[in-house]
Amino acid sequence: MIQQTLVLLKPDAVKRGLIGEIIKRFERVGLKIVACKLVKPSKDLADKHYPLERQEFVEGIGKKTLENYKEMGVDPVSEIGSSDPYEIGKIVRGWLVEMITSDPVLAIVLEGPNAVEIVRKLVGHTLPVKADPGTIRGDFSFDSAFFANAKKRPIKNLIHASGNPEEAEYEISLWFTKDEIHNYKRSEEEVMY
Repeated sequence: MIQQTLVLLKPDAVKRGLIGEIIKRFERVGLKIVACKLVKPSKDLADKHYPLERQEFVEGIGKKTLENYKEMGVDPVSEIGSSDPYEIGKIVRGWLVEMITSDPVLAIVLEGPNAVEIVRKLVGHTLPVKADPGTIRGDFSFDSAFFANAKKRPIKNLIHASGNPEEAEYEISLWFTKDEIHNYKRSEEEVMY
């Protein structure tokens, strides 16, 4: 079950100086960094990372927004102009593309047993307001869909983590060439594997 997964430390994490703290959490649990680079993504790369063609992804963004609005007793039509999850998702996706291309991002490939699942647990809920204390988002962010949308920007949740092994494989190929991914042994592998 050795997997690789993509993690992006978004501009809000980079600009807040959280790179070391976040990487420390991944390494402390035994995950291995097999690729890492600081990059200012192009619009083309961002469009491929957040593809409009992935209707489920775009609609999922809209559904999370609608759930957050409902919890807060806010009318989505008056706030964002629609109650359609796909339409809301397209708006937020546009903000994501703008944000991720605005400043440097630290792109990382992590490797280890069940890496996708472990990283998702460490990162916490996509909406920081719902992230448990002890997770990266729970400890370093408090943002919500309502607050972000009111400011006409994406949620500042610090980090992207691939959602499943298939997504990880697709995303890693967008951000890294095969030559940029390294194979080596960490000392913990003898004890932990």
